[in-house]
Order: sequence, then structure tokens, then C-alpha cells
Amino acid sequence: MSARCSLVVNGKSVRVSTGDTPLEAALADGMIAATPGAGGQGIGPAPRRAQTRAHRGEAIKLALPRAAAIEPPARLVLPSRPTAVQKRTGTVTEITALGSHTFQVVVTITRRLALEPGHGVDVTFENFAPVTLSPTLRVDGSAELNELVFHLRQDRDGFGLGHELVDALACDHPVKVKGPVGRGYYRAGGGRLVLVASETGFAPIWSIAHAARYIEPAREIILVVGARNPLDLYMRPALDWLRATGVTRIVTVSDRARQRPPEVRPGPLTAHLPSLRSTDVVHVAGDASTVGAVEVLAATTGARCHPILIDAGI
Repeated sequence: MSARCSLVVNGKSVRVSTGDTPLEAALADGMIAATPGAGGQGIGPAPRRAQTRAHRGEAIKLALPRAAAIEPPARLVLPSRPTAVQKRTGTVTEITALGSHTFQVVVTITRRLALEPGHGVDVTFENFAPVTLSPTLRVDGSAELNELVFHLRQDRDGFGLGHELVDALACDHPVKVKGPVGRGYYRAGGGRLVLVASETGFAPIWSIAHAARYIEPAREIILVVGARNPLDLYMRPALDWLRATGVTRIVTVSDRARQRPPEVRPGPLTAHLPSLRSTDVVHVAGDASTVGAVEVLAATTGARCHPILIDAGI
């Protein structure tokens, strides 16, 4: 009788030695997997066949991290996707006096510019150096998608381009625009929205407040607006619109007491800010001294502050 015989398992020929069972032969050639026995020991291949499976690698096991290791910190704020800088050309299509020293200039561009409320843009009026301005709405709240509305201050006692621009601008004046710039734009969510504006700093603040009333109508808004001269509080139609939509805490301030209406409070703008909370979100726009003072007050309470610096003379 031969010492070896042939056995076919799953269509494959397996050589079986005398004394081996068919199961042992199949295990030795790797045709079937071993299963653990009742005592916890597996049925292993015969020692003489161990080398035939030496090339088989062990399966790689991936362990998942613990849940606590992948949870983000409680106050983690993911950065928003930056808006790509765009360039547009256009012309001046409207110039309107809003007060004794403030003008509303509307630029119609060839194609809509993707901006968030509170963003700035670099504007080059032909024959003038570039200046950073904040697009806004008309004081009555209107604006077309391909329009950029700017508030310019004509201050002959100051410096900058404001008074020169107003004197030289006319309809059809060519304009180049590049933006957005700045990081003081509106972000939905958070605690109270505290908005502070000085002079034409009201332009980006008006844009933010208007958007917030539509996007977050239940969010509490506190607005403080100031000007050196009460006659320069040109934003009254916009303030009336905000009151009509439920914004009850609106404070107007003027440094000068002369010709000051009763509803306009005297003194510096920062003296009329509410007591800030750590959960507040503050947007401040204006000159360097106003922006700096509000930033300090916000920092002392831990409130988030988004400054928008307005060029002097603009």
C-alpha cells in the first residue's frame, strides 16, 4: 500500500500521508481555517507542513481612538472659508448729500462683487490714489446687487481724500474696485450684537445691522452711534428702520452741545456703551481713537471684538 494518496478539496488536489486525516491535510495546505476547540486550543497544522505557509502575513488590525480623543475643544471656532479677492470696474451713478458734511456715493459695477456685510474694498477713483471704503446700503435700506454704496465725509478741516473726492466726483466717473478686505464682517451666531459707529463708520455698521435683522431677527442688538457735530448724524432714516424692526436700544451721541436735539446724548461715544459681557459680539467702526477705546473695553470683559478702521478724512 502506498504511503501517500491524493485527496481533492474544493477542486484542489491535496496529498495525504498515511496516518493523516483529511481534515489535517486540508489544514496543513491552508485550504480551510482552523477553529478553536472546546479547551480554547486551535487545531494547528502538522509540524511538517508549517513552512508551506510561512509567507502568509498577519492581518493588520486598526484600532479606533477613544471618543474623548477626537472631540474638539468646547470653544474651538473653525475659521470660515476666505472669500477670494475679486476685481471689478464701474462708474459713479449717484451722488447725494446726506448732511452738511456727508455724501452718499453709488458706484455701479459691471458684475456683482461677493461680499459679507462689514467687508471693505479697495476703491480707485480715476485720477485719485486708492482708498479703502466699506460698501453699505442707502440710508433707506436700498441697494442693487451690482451697486456699491459708500458714505464719504467732506471734512475740510481734516486730511485725506474725502473733501477732494466729493469736489471732483461726477456721474460716469470711472472706478476700479478690488476686494473684499478686512475681517470686521458680520458673523451670525453668538450673544448680544453690540454695534458701535463713529461718523461714516456707520456705513459698515448699517450693513451689518440690516443683515442681522433678516438673518437673526430674535438676536438682541444694541447700537451706539456718534458724531462730533449733531448735524452729522445723517443716519436717522436707517435708525428709524431699525426701530421699526424691533431694535429698541439705539443711542445717538454728539461731542458738541450746540444745536443738539434732546434725544442726542452729550459726551464721548465710549461713555455710552452698555456694560459688556463675555458673551457679547462687538463690531466697532470709526477713527483710530474710537476703535482702540472700544477694543480695550471689550478685552477687559472677554467680549469678541471685530474692528473696522475708517481712514481719516473719509
